[in-house]
Amino acid sequence: MVDVFFTTLEVSLPVFAMVFVGALLKRLGWINQDFVNTASQLVFRATMPTLLFLSILRADPNTALNVKLVGAYMVVSTLAFALIWLWALPRCPHEDRGVFVQGAFRGNCGIVGLALSANMYGDIGLSLGSIMAGAIIVLNLVLSAIVLAVYSPSVSARPLAILGDVTRNPLIIGIVAALPLNYLEVQLPTWLMTSGDYLASLSLPLALICIGGSLSVSAARQSSTLALEASLWKLALMPALGVLIAVPLGFRGAELGILFLFLGSPSAAVAYVMARAAGGNEQLAASIIVVSTLLSLVTISAGLFVLKLLALI
Repeated sequence: MVDVFFTTLEVSLPVFAMVFVGALLKRLGWINQDFVNTASQLVFRATMPTLLFLSILRADPNTALNVKLVGAYMVVSTLAFALIWLWALPRCPHEDRGVFVQGAFRGNCGIVGLALSANMYGDIGLSLGSIMAGAIIVLNLVLSAIVLAVYSPSVSARPLAILGDVTRNPLIIGIVAALPLNYLEVQLPTWLMTSGDYLASLSLPLALICIGGSLSVSAARQSSTLALEASLWKLALMPALGVLIAVPLGFRGAELGILFLFLGSPSAAVAYVMARAAGGNEQLAASIIVVSTLLSLVTISAGLFVLKLLALI
């Protein structure tokens, strides 16, 4: 389990380090709030959609799809989303509910979950994890757009308006645009793919720097309780729910392990970007990402230890 802990550490620490870099740059005065605002919009409207577009475009369309595993993952994620929303109704201020719910159910699957799956299970973890990551991205985007719109001070909560916001979401546009090209196995020019890679590579570091640049000690103290509750939902309750549902369905070994890793991944950096875009509480979103990333070093290692002890993986 020492190897598992250090593998988790190697994946999570660079993420937290970039958040710290953002906070340090803000402290030194090298970046300011105007930079954070502009960079966040750049990530949301350009670099992240490009990253998703290229990831799906390069995915193997002939890879075998584990329908049962992907279906279980989607069901557990949707159920957790509904339970977290119900939990938030009496406990969260109205204006913070959307950010809380998104932070508590939306995991960093495409980075932390996929990396841990590949490290633990090799090619099997990479292939199954890639399929699961692709499927959950769309579901997470839609559910996040809905809950953020309902509680947003600047986005309409009418059903048609929410549908319009979802269809105009740059992240969803990037995914949808790539799907037919992937199916038809269209090959874009090398120079265009290389340029796209340059742009896409900005997504994660820039988003994490913006998170660090938006952190403040006073805001972190005010949102500490909500951030901790959201993190416990994401790191403990959500993966526990998934295991309780998956084991009776017959999932064991790599399938159960990968499902646990994806459900137990810390809150995604893109949750901050979408919270800002919807006019939500960006400080709460940033606090959830930081707290869940730190705690995941312990919760993922502990969860894997228990599953191995019970001979389930």
